[in-house]
This record gives sequence, structure tokens and C-alpha cells, in this order.
Amino acid sequence: MRALPVRTDAVLVQALIAAALSFAHLHDLALAAGQDGWKAWAYPVSVDLLLVAAWRRLRSGGAKAAGWCWFLVALAASLGANVATAGLLDLDDVSDWLRILVAGWPAVAFLGGTLLAHGATADARTGEHESASVSAATEEPTQAPELPAAEPQSAPPSMSPVPPALLTLARKVADEHRARTGTPIDTSTLRARLGVPLPLAEAISNHLT
Repeated sequence: MRALPVRTDAVLVQALIAAALSFAHLHDLALAAGQDGWKAWAYPVSVDLLLVAAWRRLRSGGAKAAGWCWFLVALAASLGANVATAGLLDLDDVSDWLRILVAGWPAVAFLGGTLLAHGATADARTGEHESASVSAATEEPTQAPELPAAEPQSAPPSMSPVPPALLTLARKVADEHRARTGTPIDTSTLRARLGVPLPLAEAISNHLT
């Protein structure tokens, strides 16, 4: 049976080498700071996991402030360990401030991981809630009873009727857009945010002006 060719990815190999070296430096620094045994091996895992969690938060498209904050914290911890083990510090006589930093890292990493995990869950639930609100609002016209033909004439001809729930959600989206950009929301942006047809988006814009 013919053996399959093995393709070696130089970038992957380089990443594995860099990860192994960084892992070893974090272990050596934790060991020098008094964290012996399995604890010294747990420190590199903690730093790398926080980096991964922060990177996933940045890639998710949610609130990126927390993702960047904890990514930089974990990167500083990893980079600091690599620099510290390059001969700048005497690992046989580590200073007290470095022992304090190493001993306090688990609490910092636990806080960061918890905030990143719960923040991502909250963002997902908010997105699901807004999607459900838009769906319910767009379905409301089809579920409402038919109105008499003469009743819509009380409204101006340019103002088509819009479901109250959808109009409330549109006002919220428009206010958030104005607060973020300083300008009123345009019809195309409003249509994309609400996921509604263009005629309905134009009718909503007329109500918002």
C-alpha cells in the first residue's frame, strides 16, 4: 500500500517551536519564584489559555475592549517571562516583587477568563434577543387582523403604518447609531441592522424623522 506524502508546514513548525520555548521560559520563571512541582507547569498553561480566550473574544466580533485588555495582559506576562529568563534576572535570587507578581497571577488569570467567558455569553444572548424581537415585529403585520379600508386614511399618505414593537426597536437602534457616530442613521444602515425589506425600512425612516 502506497504511503501518503506528509506535508510539513514551516509556519506551523515555527509556531510549535516558539510555543515550546515560551512555555519553558514561563515554567522556569515560576519555578524560580517559588512555585515548584505541578504548579510551575500550570503557569504556562494559564497564560496561554488566557491568550487564546482573549483572541477568541476579538475574533467573535463582540465588545473588543475587554478582549484587547486581557490579550495585552497575557502577552505582557508571556513576554516578560521570556525577557526575564534571558539573563536579565538572577533566577537563583528572585526579587520579592517578582515573587508577588507570580503568586498573584492565578487570581488575575481567573478573573480575566471569567469576564471573557461571561461577556461572550451575554453578547450572544443580547444578539439572540434582538433577532427574536425583529422576527416578532416583522411577523406582526401578517398576524394582525385586517383593518377597514377607510381607517389608514387618517395617517398622512407618506407615512405607512409600522408595527409599534418594530418602531420601538428601530428608535433604539437609531439612538445607538447617533450616540456612536454623531449622525442620524440612514435608511440602508437601518435596513441592514433590522433585517427588514427596503419598503418597510423607508416607512420606519419616515416615522423616525
